[in-house]
Amino acid sequence: MSVTKEQVMSALDGIALPQGSTLGAADLVRAITVRDGAVQFVIEAPDPDTARRMDPVRQQAEERVAALPGVERVSVALTAHGPAPQRPARPGGGDTPPPALKIGRHGTDTKGPQDVPGVDRILAIGSGKGGVGKSTVSANLAVALAREGRRVGLLDADFYGPSQTRMMGVSKKPASPDGKTIIPLTAHGVTVMSIGLMVDPDQAVVWRGPMLMGALQQMLGQVEWGKLDVLLIDMPPGTGDVQLTLCQKYNLAGAVIVSTPQDVALMDARRALEMFQRLNAPVVGLVENMSTHICPQCGYEDHIFGHGGVAAEAERHGLPYLGALPLNVDVRLAADAGTPIAAGDGPLADPYRQIARNLVRDGFA
Repeated sequence: MSVTKEQVMSALDGIALPQGSTLGAADLVRAITVRDGAVQFVIEAPDPDTARRMDPVRQQAEERVAALPGVERVSVALTAHGPAPQRPARPGGGDTPPPALKIGRHGTDTKGPQDVPGVDRILAIGSGKGGVGKSTVSANLAVALAREGRRVGLLDADFYGPSQTRMMGVSKKPASPDGKTIIPLTAHGVTVMSIGLMVDPDQAVVWRGPMLMGALQQMLGQVEWGKLDVLLIDMPPGTGDVQLTLCQKYNLAGAVIVSTPQDVALMDARRALEMFQRLNAPVVGLVENMSTHICPQCGYEDHIFGHGGVAAEAERHGLPYLGALPLNVDVRLAADAGTPIAAGDGPLADPYRQIARNLVRDGFA
């Protein structure tokens, strides 16, 4: 008899934590997946210091789940989800005030293209249209690169539809030590910044092009990113003002184009590809998302949006085909829970890890 997610959670529920409470009461278990006797899940500590004391908890969790009937393999990932290190107190003491941000201001003229201080490479993750999973790919690729030992930042530049706060599990408003510098948050080993952290989550962003350009410049210029190997930028869909500003004013290592294999999506992906090439931003590869769906009940593989279209498009343009990603409900559930599927191990995390390794191998991350 196959084990259920409820049985796994029941086995984990009473495990004691070093800081008191239990694994279940503290709600630290994320992204449980069960398939063919293999169980995977993530234990997310509230901060890095706690995570360092929780390896015995991880071992005990693995042992308890492995003892359940029907379980053949167990994979447990221990991650830290918490704020960036505290900044030194301001001269004169007192609490650090909230950042005095001018989100929505008009852009400022800069000599470009320029670098972002401390950032070795900027990699844009783009798409020709919405709904192809670009933000999901961005979040999981950032986590996968961090697990490969890279120092990774993730900027949510999809100003009209920011989603990285939910996918990366961050919600705290960023601090500012001087009213100018913005201190980003950290999650899953990734430095994260999003417009979604600066505005009411239920508030619509209604800005004209110059205001978007100003917000992008502020996010890149005023956020204290620290020393990063690569900064991933989750772009808005299409070929608009944000793309134009990024390509003209900043030095890009390249752009990754995400598309489903559907013909309609590929039409828009070609436009995004042509835009980046026109703006002299190298396209480092294409990713086929929602490439295949495997029924969890019967194992039947279905190509809902077609198959192979992105690989053929990459070959047509002489560009690298970085890989195919599945359409799976567990990927969606993990993103909704704030712990990208790439934070764990298993068949759903492996494709993201392979794409990350390809980018590292080719010197783009």
